[in-house]
Amino acid sequence: MIPVTMPQTPEQLATLAALIKQWGQSLGFSSVGVTDIDLGTASDYLQQWLAAGFHGQMAFMAVHGSKRSHPEQLVPGTVRVISARMDYLPGDSQDDWRERELQRQNDPNAAVISVYARGRDYHKLLRSRLQQLVDRITDAAGPIGYRVFTDSAPVMEVELAQKAGLGWRGKHTLLLHRDAGSMFFLGEIYTDLPLPVDQPVSSHCGECAACIDICPTQAIIAPYQLDARRCISYLTIELKDSIPLALRPLLGNRIYGCDDCQLICPWNKFAQRSPLPDFDVREGLDAATLIALFQWSAQDFERKLEGNPIRRIGHERWLRNIAVALGNAAAHRAGDVAIVRALQSQESHPSALVREHVAWALAQHASNVDESMK
Repeated sequence: MIPVTMPQTPEQLATLAALIKQWGQSLGFSSVGVTDIDLGTASDYLQQWLAAGFHGQMAFMAVHGSKRSHPEQLVPGTVRVISARMDYLPGDSQDDWRERELQRQNDPNAAVISVYARGRDYHKLLRSRLQQLVDRITDAAGPIGYRVFTDSAPVMEVELAQKAGLGWRGKHTLLLHRDAGSMFFLGEIYTDLPLPVDQPVSSHCGECAACIDICPTQAIIAPYQLDARRCISYLTIELKDSIPLALRPLLGNRIYGCDDCQLICPWNKFAQRSPLPDFDVREGLDAATLIALFQWSAQDFERKLEGNPIRRIGHERWLRNIAVALGNAAAHRAGDVAIVRALQSQESHPSALVREHVAWALAQHASNVDESMK
């Protein structure tokens, strides 16, 4: 360990930066980079995106003024951002994991949940590891000004990670890395340490538009432009109201999030397995059926998903999402007795939101049965 003294010279700061990257990897981060706080035109793009209403009900995207694009306003004294990424693909994922995921989308019985949401909630884990990284920095260099973030504040994490050399922004708006695809989380440390900055890497999407073409709801309206209101992740997680009628059939059997644009991305053949057991699948969420999950009581939901990010949408929206998926199963199994009975069991649910989506789902089965008899 180097002496506890605030580094002053460029050489001392460079040595500290190199140590920070080593410590980060020992804490489970796949890579760590450093950037300055100049976000350039990103602020203008954000304002245009908000003005277009693409954020939908995510009011938090608009309430912090310029703090999102000016880190020094959010945390006074900030001159650098330490950006880190952590792989989340479960350690036991098979080589053909992408093909397996796509196959499940064609199984009307299957409940499809985004890969990142099948294990432990990443927020606490990343925040804890980032804090441990800060502790190592202060042990080595003395007290610093800092604040740790993990998808928890007005932070332009993809833009910062891109500037820190952790990858490039793909056309689906997610960060991509040549050796790791996009199956990773991002976290940040805002600090007053004037560390040397890393250089951005060039984009390697080329002419590929697979992510745009595959999006079920065409939420990626142009390269690097996402209308969140159409995104299945938004519809199943952020949206608190009824899912728009025109979009319900497009959700298929996706009940929490959507990985389509990542599954089709050629770079994700290089996605790295996480060495941490925290992201291992819990409660069989990689092989669950719609009917089984629809039968969970509110108590089952809270107990089985303790420590899981899915819990934040609540049991009501959980049932709403699964009801839509069960309704969409009518395209393959119209009038299926088990599905219809499962839906009928929630026809009198206390929530008007659940009742509405259950009624819609039952109507899909009735309509498809009638159509098949013609």
